[in-house]
Amino acid sequence: MKNLLVTGSNGFIGSYFLNNYSNKYNIHKFSFRDDDFTKLDLDETDAIVHLSALVHQMGGASADEYERVNVAQTLELAKKAKKSGVKQFVFMSSVKVYGEERSSAYDEHSLCKPTDDYGMSKYKAELELQKLEDKNFKISIIRTPIVYGYGVKANIKSLVSLVKKVPLLPFGAILNKRSIVYIGNLSHLIEKIIDKNASGIYLASDDKALSTTELIEYIAEALNKKIYLFKFPYFSQLLKLLKPSFYQRLYGSLELNTKLTNKKLNFKNKYSTQEGIKLMLDGKEK
Repeated sequence: MKNLLVTGSNGFIGSYFLNNYSNKYNIHKFSFRDDDFTKLDLDETDAIVHLSALVHQMGGASADEYERVNVAQTLELAKKAKKSGVKQFVFMSSVKVYGEERSSAYDEHSLCKPTDDYGMSKYKAELELQKLEDKNFKISIIRTPIVYGYGVKANIKSLVSLVKKVPLLPFGAILNKRSIVYIGNLSHLIEKIIDKNASGIYLASDDKALSTTELIEYIAEALNKKIYLFKFPYFSQLLKLLKPSFYQRLYGSLELNTKLTNKKLNFKNKYSTQEGIKLMLDGKEK
């Protein structure tokens, strides 16, 4: 049984991973906020899963704060891990390292051009971590799109609330493509990377990118709720003018091509998006 250290263990992803994998790994927790870093003993640790981060803030956080949490703390932990003989460092990154949303899919080799402070901090951490890698210290980077599951907040939660309350929505025939990943599939990917002691960059995503229309239909189906989606003339243009960030989330595309990740790891997702959404709405962790 491998000894893991998990940071950010009280967060959305961390709590799921602990609840579902504590029987497979000997997991220890560490919090930069609550624990003393100087007293952290990593001598018996095989791998670190670094989930702790200052996540993307819609209202914005300062560049200095993103740098401190996402770069400086990450490197401080990684350097201590390497010095202590830890074999693997798994870093949770983000599709924000790519920058702009676009119609064609990103893969592991796509050019990174982050456009905000959060994406820049994640990409800088990736680059600095890779400099630490050698044959005895593997660096594993996972880039994720929106992660959903029981307890999720932000955009997915807002969409669920909207479907519950409003039976008639002007989101019919939206033809964008957005990758999302069920938390159970992401955790299974982390498991696979640890078990293989695999290094490199990996992409997490459910098997199929969805349009906003399809996602709303899946949510309604899981809720057993009848909704009517229609295409309202000029609605998208008006939204783009008045609420450009909201327009981008509803009509923009951000797709990940995970073929290389799946081939390299011999990986298959455990859950379809329909199954993941149902588990999320049923309040289950699986």
